[in-house]
Amino acid sequence: MKDYRYLPGVTSLGYDPGKCAGCGTCVAVCPHAVFELNDGRARIVDKDGCMECGACARNCAPGAITVTPGVGCAAYIIKTWLPWTRGGTVCC
Repeated sequence: MKDYRYLPGVTSLGYDPGKCAGCGTCVAVCPHAVFELNDGRARIVDKDGCMECGACARNCAPGAITVTPGVGCAAYIIKTWLPWTRGGTVCC
C-alpha cells in the first residue's frame, strides 16, 4: 500500500532484530506489507507504510516489535479523513 502516505518517519514502529525468532507472523498479519523475511529474520521494508494498527506487535511472541497504535498515521487518518470525526456531527 505505497499509495497512501502521511508524513515520512513519524510511525512509532520499533523493531529489535536480536529478539526476532523468524516465525514470519508479522509478515502474515501486516495489512500493508511493512515486513518481509530475510535470512531467517523479519526485516522492515516499508516503515512509512505502517498504519500503527498494532497487529504485528500483538502477535510477536518474542517481543521484537513495538508500536504505539494511534499516534501517527492512523490517528491522522481517523481525525482528518473521516468527516464524522470533525466537529462531532455524524454525516449522512
